[in-house]
Amino acid sequence: MTRFSTKTVLMAAALVVAAALAAPSTSAFAQAAAPTPWELKPDMGYGYGKDGKTLSYKMGTNNAGMLLKGAKKVPKGTLFFIGQNGQLYMRTGPYLEGDGKFMFGAE
Repeated sequence: MTRFSTKTVLMAAALVVAAALAAPSTSAFAQAAAPTPWELKPDMGYGYGKDGKTLSYKMGTNNAGMLLKGAKKVPKGTLFFIGQNGQLYMRTGPYLEGDGKFMFGAE
């Protein structure tokens, strides 16, 4: 009977777990996900903090005038995305191909 050290058994178990966890995520990259609509709600505010974190706030009717002062409408056809550096960006240029596929998606 072959004896294995505890360290060898633990390393083998860790590799099996890592492989099991990686398998579902690998197949997810193989397929392009269908676009899904944002679920923005009228009574919520969404923020992008100075630290780069995204936040949501429950809004009331107090100070609605102050909220709208200085606010700008987002143009239709705007794409929001977070770059590799963690910065939030918006693009108002085209982002869909002629057949409706996302121009910047996985191939």
